[in-house]
Amino acid sequence: RAAAPADASSVGHLPEIVVTAARMAQTVDASLADVSVITRAEISASGAPDLIDLLRREAGIDIARTGGPGEQTSVFLRGTNSNQVLVLVDGVRVASANTGAFAWEQLPLDAIQRIEIVRGPRAAQWGADAIGGVIQIFTRKLDGPHLAVRGGSYGDYGGSAGYGQWGDQGGASVIVGARHVLGFPATNPQNYAYSPQPDGYSNQNLAAQGAWRIGTQTLSGSLLRSDANVDFNQGTSHVIEQAAGVNLDGALTPDLSQHISLGYDREDLNTPAYQSLMLSRRQQAGYQLAWTFLPGQRLLGGVDWMHERGISRDTGNNTDTYAQSRDNLGAYAGWYGQAQRWNWQLAARHDYNSVFGGATTGSAAAGYTLNDWARVEASFGQGFRSPSLSEQFSPGYFGYYAGNPALRPERSHSSEVDLLLHPLDNLHLKLAAYRTRVSDLITFAGVNYQAINIGRAKMEGLELTSTWTTGPWTTRFSGSLDDARNAVTGARLLRRPLRKADVQLDRSFGTRFSAGLELYAASNSADYGGVTLGGYSLINAHFDWKLD
Repeated sequence: RAAAPADASSVGHLPEIVVTAARMAQTVDASLADVSVITRAEISASGAPDLIDLLRREAGIDIARTGGPGEQTSVFLRGTNSNQVLVLVDGVRVASANTGAFAWEQLPLDAIQRIEIVRGPRAAQWGADAIGGVIQIFTRKLDGPHLAVRGGSYGDYGGSAGYGQWGDQGGASVIVGARHVLGFPATNPQNYAYSPQPDGYSNQNLAAQGAWRIGTQTLSGSLLRSDANVDFNQGTSHVIEQAAGVNLDGALTPDLSQHISLGYDREDLNTPAYQSLMLSRRQQAGYQLAWTFLPGQRLLGGVDWMHERGISRDTGNNTDTYAQSRDNLGAYAGWYGQAQRWNWQLAARHDYNSVFGGATTGSAAAGYTLNDWARVEASFGQGFRSPSLSEQFSPGYFGYYAGNPALRPERSHSSEVDLLLHPLDNLHLKLAAYRTRVSDLITFAGVNYQAINIGRAKMEGLELTSTWTTGPWTTRFSGSLDDARNAVTGARLLRRPLRKADVQLDRSFGTRFSAGLELYAASNSADYGGVTLGGYSLINAHFDWKLD
């Protein structure tokens, strides 16, 4: 999806506003980042059954599923590992403190209002984990009644209902949903662990938000909760995901604004078949100031604090294999400016972690407008990933694959050049070329396969996105050449295809009818055990009829 507003036809070509790239509101062009936005209208029109199917269409994103709906899923951004992507829900960090991974498969599409995807490192703004980029999900904001019912193959049925009302002083919205899937056997019949029983899935979810304007300040809050049961060959896992946040933001003076945030994240993963209970808790708080000291010149700075606690419990004898916590304090600052055809950004951040110590990161970017329809941008950024609590403290299995409290953060540096073109009012294109190097990768290669910092990886790629609108027709294209390899052996990183492309053609018929066709293709990819997964293609079609 090109950087231009995807719904430009409905907003008079107003520039798309994003908040994730720099932790403040700015246009996509001013962000100097490769940013994609998926709006609620696009989510509704996509026909995607879940969030995973929606994200796989985006340039630079690769998906690895381990089964049907609800099964563990990994999201790779620009070839980086799935735990090297920072995930936010309404500004709240949501990855498990135990594993560092986020349960994408548990997030219901009906509860999502908007998604912002920022490719490239954002550690200087957000801190740990933003090596490949940041994906922020904003919960649904209903205005009026909502009702949705859906069904599909393999006994897939569900729906959602909700109501919202908003005015000049604020409002509130709530939506509840459920999904049930009978499923299918997800294991290869030739596998020794094959079971003919279908792997079912059920999910109940709630999304709520509210806001109230108090003078120049706005007090807002949000809640997203998912409660799911996921079947697999040996049994069923019960998964609870919850993210909640409270924010106060607004102007202090005409040139100075503040943002105060409090957040809470919870994950419970209970697998009786393995006598395993994994609990993750995270509290977070932050304060931020933005000062426009001259026209087109803004300084932004802030501090944030985070407390994480993870527990791994053996439910067979009711003992904890580990119960650990840690704190992180970060301070950041940035200068965001523009003058004539130029705009630029300089940002820096320092994090102090109570377990592994400090980490300092920085980034720089500049953009130049060549003419009315062409613009070039260049950027450099550093990143790091904190070791997960499991990587640090897990006792392993019979003395093997144990954690290591002495682990250091993984480090990265990336560079990127982008070319943005809009030769016609209804045609927008973006070409991005990037290069990333990661060092101190955590691998289980020590004595008895203990976790140690030894690995290195390199990622290089090209991405092309475009949007073309003419009359009732809209065509979108996204294509990627992503080469992600082990920098020591030269082997391709697992489950990341070298090439992928997605083409979507949509047509509206008045205000009530629309239809679309999608073609998706991906090349082969390496997998565990020396297996190569073949390339594949998908053809999807959808038809939409608005009843009122």
